[in-house]
Amino acid sequence: MGAGRILAEEWRGAGPYRWLTARPRPMGFGLQPKDFRPADPELGRAILAGAFVLEGATLVTGVRGDPWDRPSPTRAFAEALHRFDWLPGLIAAGPEGAAEALRLVLEWRRLFGKWNAFAWAPEIMARRVFNLACAGPLLAARASEAETAKIAGDLARQARDLLGPGSVATAAERAACAAVAGVALRGPAGKRLLDRALGRLGRALAVTVGPDGGHASRRPDLALELLFDLQTLDEAMVQRGLAAPDTVQRAIDRLAATVRFFTLDDGALADFHGGSARTPAYVAAARAQDEADGRATATDLDGYQRMDTRGLQVIADIAPPAAGAWAERACDQPLAIQVLVGGRRLIDPGAGRGIAAASSVQVGEGGHGRVLDGFAAAVLGARLVDADAIVDAQRHEAPGAVWLDLAHHGWMKAHGLVHQRRLYLDLDAGELRGEDRLTPTARAQGPDGRHFVPYAVRFPLHRGVQAQVSQDRRSVLLRPPGGGGGWILRNDALEIALEPLVGGRGLQLVMRGQRRADSGSRVRWKLAPARQPIDGPKPQA
Repeated sequence: MGAGRILAEEWRGAGPYRWLTARPRPMGFGLQPKDFRPADPELGRAILAGAFVLEGATLVTGVRGDPWDRPSPTRAFAEALHRFDWLPGLIAAGPEGAAEALRLVLEWRRLFGKWNAFAWAPEIMARRVFNLACAGPLLAARASEAETAKIAGDLARQARDLLGPGSVATAAERAACAAVAGVALRGPAGKRLLDRALGRLGRALAVTVGPDGGHASRRPDLALELLFDLQTLDEAMVQRGLAAPDTVQRAIDRLAATVRFFTLDDGALADFHGGSARTPAYVAAARAQDEADGRATATDLDGYQRMDTRGLQVIADIAPPAAGAWAERACDQPLAIQVLVGGRRLIDPGAGRGIAAASSVQVGEGGHGRVLDGFAAAVLGARLVDADAIVDAQRHEAPGAVWLDLAHHGWMKAHGLVHQRRLYLDLDAGELRGEDRLTPTARAQGPDGRHFVPYAVRFPLHRGVQAQVSQDRRSVLLRPPGGGGGWILRNDALEIALEPLVGGRGLQLVMRGQRRADSGSRVRWKLAPARQPIDGPKPQA
């Protein structure tokens, strides 16, 4: 597979391939697709003032400076730069921004118009194709005929390249972006590109979007991004007097339901498996196109369960992480939970990819999954493997209560233990009661089960949450950012502490213990509104 990948890249950079993908030539732009993602004109104004701000990094180029001939501050910045993530914001900054955008696009073409392993990587090129297709007519209005022909020709060539071999995990995104380019381009070249891209898109959607609308990666933010792309494609086809295929319409409906399910009380997304919560305005822009918009009524979707009551919202991951090509960004965080109180985030699913910073239970020092590295990662990507343990889940409902009984078998091989987690939501009191139990199996009852096993129950705290541990070490006062009342988490763990998250990006609440594997262990905890303050040291932020 590695040799095939290398040969495919060499072929993509060869002259005959470039000649094939350059034909037939498009006849300019026919219409302007609408990207429903909100653009940030402040980003465009910063560029006009001489600074590119992307992915948390800044590159100062000076007014009308060139970002293409100098090193980027980070790799993430470079990827965003070549994705043309700056283009919507620059267009939104007005006529001056559109003129500068045209200059930057032509300068990129001069330096990177020929195939380049980094700039033409499919994941980067897909977003560049989409952004360029949506901005193309505005750029053409300020360009000469020769410049317009070059931009349209480059767009067609890159879009055709997106339809070549690639990862199944990005196939739907690549095909959708190519289809948006096809519908934007005028003439037979655009029609042929659109027809070919729609055929690829239908097949890719069948394996990317599940019957319930869940994205195969199990990441809510990737479902949102694909929904945005399909909404743009659907609207552009309506402009052309065409109807999107049924496969696209069904995917839009299913993904819209998924986004409704994962939109939490603060208006942003649940952020499991390393995904981004996005901003409420960003999520709302996609939901504004949803004719069935409203509060989610489903309680389970794509291996997640939701429990809601007055002032308290819980979402739990009750399935194994994505596997295979879909696992490049998956996390080893079984039975992780996210908790919101009063519409504010309190407990996050986890940081990084490992269980050492997840709202779950870790047994021993490592995880039960691992991320590929070395040659295997170079060939297959840094995907998560060996983490697809069996997960059992049951939901119960009764007057005034709803609860989940969950079990994860990932610790059985190493320690002979099953992690059982009960989450009990008292609807009347507005309290969440939890119990994490490590139950020994037959394997733990033999000689191997006589060793002592350390365990830890962790709750990563959302950034800005203040935490104060009581003097008796049995209670923790948690104050979400933004004011309002606090919440108390009581527990019966042997040891409780506040520790830095992996990478020092915040705090996590850690409840620790140690027991013989053949005897198992249990930690009970309860999260309830604070009715009176608890004493102790000053809060840590």
